[in-house]
Amino acid sequence: MPETIATSGFQKTPLFMLRYFLFYKPFQVLSQFSPEENKKTLADYFQNLPKDVYPVGRLDYDSEGLLLLTNDKKLTQQLLEPRYKHQRTYYVQVEGIFDLAAQKKLEQGVEINIGGKMYTTLPAKITILDGDPLLPERNPPIRFRKNIPTSWVSLTLNEGKNRQVRKMTAAAGFPTLRLVRYAIGNYTVAGWHSGEVREISANTIAPLLQKNH
Repeated sequence: MPETIATSGFQKTPLFMLRYFLFYKPFQVLSQFSPEENKKTLADYFQNLPKDVYPVGRLDYDSEGLLLLTNDKKLTQQLLEPRYKHQRTYYVQVEGIFDLAAQKKLEQGVEINIGGKMYTTLPAKITILDGDPLLPERNPPIRFRKNIPTSWVSLTLNEGKNRQVRKMTAAAGFPTLRLVRYAIGNYTVAGWHSGEVREISANTIAPLLQKNH
């Protein structure tokens, strides 16, 4: 019999059949394969995938960056269950000059609305970036307004509530203009282009679970 990975409550998948894909999701692409209102989906970038390969979590239609697709149920559980406090890092362009007061506020946690209830976010790692990060151009680009400055911030979170990053920056007084998931664990999109797909092997998934200190 082929070797399998045992996952509590899930059907076992033979090791040799486990697949892992990293994808730089472009702006205005749905994190799903099924069609919806003539919007682009994952099906525009992936063909002939095993039917049991799905995205782990999701990136909003108007967000960009790193997305993992796999049929590894155990890894999916580790990445999604809140008790594992798995790290995700986002590069966020905000309206206005992000300051130390806002940084401290987000680091300590802010109240945001999740499903009609107020929720206090967990402490986060916040870094004000010096200039624009090296990222693919967004298509279409954000609307340029000459008299309104913008700035870039890195947010590393250990949780993933619905539209959390956008709600957090808004709570600090800085609306999000562009949001890119830059890293999952220690895997980053440094040097990637928008829409790029890379398949990785089972023996190289460890960085997905590592913490970026």
